[in-house]
Amino acid sequence: MNSSATAPRHRSFIGRWQSHFWTIAVWLVAGAVAFPIVIVFSYVLAPRGEIWAHLAETVLTRYVANSLILVTGVGVGVLLIGVPTAWLVTLCRFRGRHWFDWALLLPMAMPAYVVAYTYTGLLDYAGPVQSAMRVFFDAPGGLRWLPEIRSLPGAILMLVLVLYPYVYLLARAAFLEQSACVLEVSRTLGCSPWRGFWRVALPLARPALVAGVALALMEALNDFGTVQYFGVETLATGIYRVWRGMGDAVAGAQIAALLLVLVFILLWIERWSRGHRSFAHSSTRYRPLPRYQLRGWRAVCAVMCCALPVLLGFFVPAAVLLSWAIANLDMWSADRFVVLVRNSFMMAGFAALLAVMLASILAYALRLRPSMPTRLAVRIASFGYAIPGPVLAVGILLPFAAIDHALNDWLQAAFGLSPGLILSGTLVAVTFAYLVRFLTVSLNVVEASLGKITYSMDHAARSLGRTSLGTLGSVHLPIMRGSLLTAAIVVFVDVLKELPATLVLRPFNFDTLATMTYNLASDERLAEAAGPALAIVLVGIVPVYLMARASAFARPGQQPAETMTGAPLDGMKITAE
Repeated sequence: MNSSATAPRHRSFIGRWQSHFWTIAVWLVAGAVAFPIVIVFSYVLAPRGEIWAHLAETVLTRYVANSLILVTGVGVGVLLIGVPTAWLVTLCRFRGRHWFDWALLLPMAMPAYVVAYTYTGLLDYAGPVQSAMRVFFDAPGGLRWLPEIRSLPGAILMLVLVLYPYVYLLARAAFLEQSACVLEVSRTLGCSPWRGFWRVALPLARPALVAGVALALMEALNDFGTVQYFGVETLATGIYRVWRGMGDAVAGAQIAALLLVLVFILLWIERWSRGHRSFAHSSTRYRPLPRYQLRGWRAVCAVMCCALPVLLGFFVPAAVLLSWAIANLDMWSADRFVVLVRNSFMMAGFAALLAVMLASILAYALRLRPSMPTRLAVRIASFGYAIPGPVLAVGILLPFAAIDHALNDWLQAAFGLSPGLILSGTLVAVTFAYLVRFLTVSLNVVEASLGKITYSMDHAARSLGRTSLGTLGSVHLPIMRGSLLTAAIVVFVDVLKELPATLVLRPFNFDTLATMTYNLASDERLAEAAGPALAIVLVGIVPVYLMARASAFARPGQQPAETMTGAPLDGMKITAE
């Protein structure tokens, strides 16, 4: 009698404990993501020192102006490339359209700083292009009328070439999801293909375009390697210069807060744009979209419009890197290259594993308890992707350093021990930065996959005695294994390419492929930097391939692409919260 009465009470206790566990876990993750932001903004109230006054009088205005010009130029550029190419491959017929459909995503595999290094080697004074032009024009003294690649316009061009796929991918998905009936009605009302695009298709795709541009602009604000190498003074480079060069952590944090304000403004504009005006179509008939056959000079223009971004954003830099790497084959076999690959893959693999685990907890907690507090916590946890790497580094290093000093002082006073750095300047800080920054990437994929699982499977598992944690482990995770692998791959590659946070937070004498590429390029050893850079690009092609397969089935009524494990890839569609 006692045992039969104890069992229900025991199960009830486990149920209550697990219910609290999911809520606590979600808010712990949300607090960890918000922690660097709170730290950065707390330094806004700190007293302004002499260095801050000097910055305000000399370069701070230039930092802000260059950052605003950079994001404006990048925003215009990604729209001018992403929208027309998406329209052409979606609603036009011309030779090579199917190849361009996925090839236009290839520049996503190229980090912007790698593209900047390759074009500098090509177009600089000592590069092959200018050398050939001096011979052709018989101008041994130089061609002064040529624009300088290491400039603000040059940085904008480099970023546009690698960031336009954000707009292309979302615009293409938006065009594919539009109803054929709407486009046909516009034609019957006398709209030409151009007017139909401008007055019908473009307004319907506006939310997707705004989200794509917002993602591109946040990446532009986060960029450090390109603008630093080109000598462009932005808020991102200002943080690094003040922190490392002048040794003023407070001034660095205050510049980081200014950069974070720009990010918040971008997010607010994106929300305002979507919230105050909406465009939708009411038809549920999704017939094949009408495609306009292009012939003659129109087909040639379409091919050139689609080929130039792929050529300039991927194939030209890849060819240059390959030629440099072949000329420096000893770099590939050197012991230090093996160490770089080991360090990079170890950090990326560990961060990807932890990110997928945390994303699974967040997504499942939201499934179990879709209350307002849980939704708020998940939204806070997904905000990390918007935090620029330099800001994240400042927000992590300052409190971690304070904790290290406090622990060392206490251990020295109590036990005579001095363990040195425990958090700051260690792989703990680097891993924490990766998780805060890229948790959103895995969360989007896992949440989309979990949403496809019917709730009846949860009810069946619970009726058979499974707890919520047991249901997640034995039912949901095996079903989502393909999407979990996809999320891990995407996070793995993002971590592999990450530069600013790694550069600031890494331990001494610890280099990754990204940091070694930056260091060699900063020393003008571009040919030696080709090995690590090409390794990053080769690994970066994998998620691009996955996204290309997933986006090929964005049209309603089509079957989603599947991974090697048989799970859908619909979660690969980029979303912006």
